Amino acid sequence: MPSPTDAQADLIAYLDFHVEAGADAVLDERPHDRFGEADAPAPTLRRVARPAPAPRPDDQPRPLVPPPGSPPPAVAPRTFGRAASAQPDEAASDARARARGARSLDELEKILAEFDACPLRFTAKNLVFADGNPEARVMFLGEAPGADEDRIGKPFMGRSGQLLDKMMKAVGLDRSSAYIGNIVPWRPPGNRNPTPQEVAVCRPFVERQIELVDPDIIVCLGAPATQTLTGTKDGILRTRGRLFPYTLPTREVKLLATLHPAFLLRQPVQKRLAWRDFRALRALLDGKA
Repeated sequence: MPSPTDAQADLIAYLDFHVEAGADAVLDERPHDRFGEADAPAPTLRRVARPAPAPRPDDQPRPLVPPPGSPPPAVAPRTFGRAASAQPDEAASDARARARGARSLDELEKILAEFDACPLRFTAKNLVFADGNPEARVMFLGEAPGADEDRIGKPFMGRSGQLLDKMMKAVGLDRSSAYIGNIVPWRPPGNRNPTPQEVAVCRPFVERQIELVDPDIIVCLGAPATQTLTGTKDGILRTRGRLFPYTLPTREVKLLATLHPAFLLRQPVQKRLAWRDFRALRALLDGKA
């Protein structure tokens, strides 16, 4: 029989699973017994006598009340800035122009916060720009924020972030000696994967972010980040552990592909591969590779 501690851990893991899947919002403040409501007798409506309306001074007929069952009046649609009308190529071109104009990370973050040609901005709670030390030699890049990151406004804050912290600590790194970001800075609804169009619109910003940080080593966590920055079509199990060249305005640096912490949480047996990659990262930082 499982102990209370094990049962509590299982319950927390069960709740974490639903949060990662996007089920992080309730529908009401109290539960409703819908089966009981269905069995309850319908309330009896009592007709209330109303006085006859006084005649209008201008003798104009009163506007007609729509009969029962008629469709409700049209509601003005929610606006999503230019995201609702901008074509993907147009939005990506605008993103490149805006990103090139950023002279600092703070300026780039402000430009991103005002950018309205990506629809994810209007469904996410917060812009998740970055965390860590922008002067660090190594920069980690994931795919997109999850529920915890969207709520807090920083990347890798949930269970995946806790695992990433442990992986960095194992090779002598932490958030004060690394810089962490994502390819897409807004959480997709329900934690779905970003679409190619969304990635294309956000790519100029992350490329400018890399240029401003100017790291010695870029670590791509997972296939989406690796494919976006290298152009490869291979899956992460084929690319992990490989070094790719990445060209910055003034030099060429190394890009290391490895497994995303969320993937490792689902398949713990693959942690041995990630450990090899992080040992290679440590060797690169020490000048031994």
